[in-house]
Amino acid sequence: MKVLITNMHKFNGGGHVTYIKSLLAGLPASYDITVATPATSRLYRQAGEIAGIRVIGQPFTSRVRRMLPELFHLRRLLKREQFDVVHVNGASDHRHVMLASLGLVHRPAIIWTKHNTKSANSFGNRLRAWMGTSACIAVCEAVARILRQSPYAGRPIETVRLGLDPRRFPALAQDERDAARAAYFGEDHAGLLVLGSVAGTDYEKGWLDLVAAVARLEPALRDRVRIIVAGDPPPERHVALVRELGMLDHVLLPGLLPDIRPVLAASDVGFVLSYAEAASYACLESMAMGLPALVTDVGGLPENVRDGRDGWVVPAGDIQHIEALVRRMLAGEFDLRQLGESARRRVASHFSTARLCRETEIVYRHAVSGAAIMDSNSEVRP
Repeated sequence: MKVLITNMHKFNGGGHVTYIKSLLAGLPASYDITVATPATSRLYRQAGEIAGIRVIGQPFTSRVRRMLPELFHLRRLLKREQFDVVHVNGASDHRHVMLASLGLVHRPAIIWTKHNTKSANSFGNRLRAWMGTSACIAVCEAVARILRQSPYAGRPIETVRLGLDPRRFPALAQDERDAARAAYFGEDHAGLLVLGSVAGTDYEKGWLDLVAAVARLEPALRDRVRIIVAGDPPPERHVALVRELGMLDHVLLPGLLPDIRPVLAASDVGFVLSYAEAASYACLESMAMGLPALVTDVGGLPENVRDGRDGWVVPAGDIQHIEALVRRMLAGEFDLRQLGESARRRVASHFSTARLCRETEIVYRHAVSGAAIMDSNSEVRP
């Protein structure tokens, strides 16, 4: 099967890149796979390092003067290669593929993965559902519900959950964790409660809510807590908020890292306190590293974390609730190691790359053959 996978992001790409790289690593070797993404993107660089994967620099801009030559280039590619499937992952690349494929004698099946919980009822979505979608993949059941209440309801919709390669997140011995903690916090790290996130530093990720919650603790407790957040350097106004809360000495911002595992190795708890979120690779990566996860009750996060078993689910933006949980952690009310082991088992059993690729391949084959996909409406069972 010939497959073209597209991604619109020009730079980092976040979870989209992790998702696509998981597919590139796990789909059958017999597949002929091409990736089309801007040449400035992280995906362009990293996919190009994978043996057997062809990568094409393809921008997906919205300005008409730039869009027309992009569409011409993409249409030539589609006509020449005659892909069986084009797997799109965002609105811009979805639009480009729809327009570039109109009228082709050999028109590929177009499969769209929806990675967020935004509404899918805009005029653009209506056009893409009507003219450029063979099937939809939802990364969690919360996203699938949005699609079922949108113009895409007339297309096959399948929930295919994210997948991680457990070999990339091995269980760490205590001495390895101690070394990671010492690297970030010095040798005097014993007794610290470290809460770590690799979800990024955007305001919507809610990391400032955790900073505000810890700032409410009395000094003796606050001094036992460290917060580490990996991602692009935040704007100065967010750093100013940390400063105003008196938390600069308690928050570490190591920047955008090529490898996030040292941050998680140094942490006792992973957190994703987003105001809006779909499935969240950052959450699953924390869990895979054996950390209990502190998440908000939005999107697909409660589908990842069973409250009280793999971590905790709190209302989004509820600083008081977060503060109370941190106090209980400091008081030793939770067995963090046991919760982390449960989280790690959950990822291994429900969120593997093998399952992601197997279920995605089924969507590909059904879309190509024109067979109807019964919406499984499958929940991850407790």
